[in-house]
Parts: sequence; structure tokens; C-alpha cells
Amino acid sequence: MWLKPAIVITFILLVISLASGFVFLMKDQGKTKRTLHSLGVRVTLAAILIGLVGYGVLTGSLASKAPWSAAGTAATPELQQSK
Repeated sequence: MWLKPAIVITFILLVISLASGFVFLMKDQGKTKRTLHSLGVRVTLAAILIGLVGYGVLTGSLASKAPWSAAGTAATPELQQSK
């Protein structure tokens, strides 16, 4: 229940960090280390996001519902009857 909101919040924070890094790059022109710190925050948030998605897939909280997914085609009884 907490996993999907955590993924959305982490993604939003990642986009905000990306935008702030761009602002720091344009404003400072490389004279300060704010752009580098923003990159560190962005990499950390990306690692957290990958970890949350991986945890969700491993525990079964997140699953693919794509039509080409092997798990999705085996679960639909209509496709099994037509074979």
C-alpha cells in the first residue's frame, strides 16, 4: 500500500533535483559545486527508485500487465481456451 506512493514521490523528487541542477548549471556557470551536489542527490534518488521498484517486483506488489508479458498471457483464461 505504501510502495506506489513512495515510488511516485521519489520520482517527483528526482525531477525536481534534475530541474534544480539545470538552474544551478545555468546560473553559476560551473563556478560553484551546487551542480555536482545536485547530481549526487539525483543519483541517490535514482538508486532509491530502482530499489523500490525492484522490491515491489520481488514481493509481487508490482506486476506487469502488458499484453506481451508472459505472465499476463498465461493468466488470461480466454487465451488458454483458444489454444
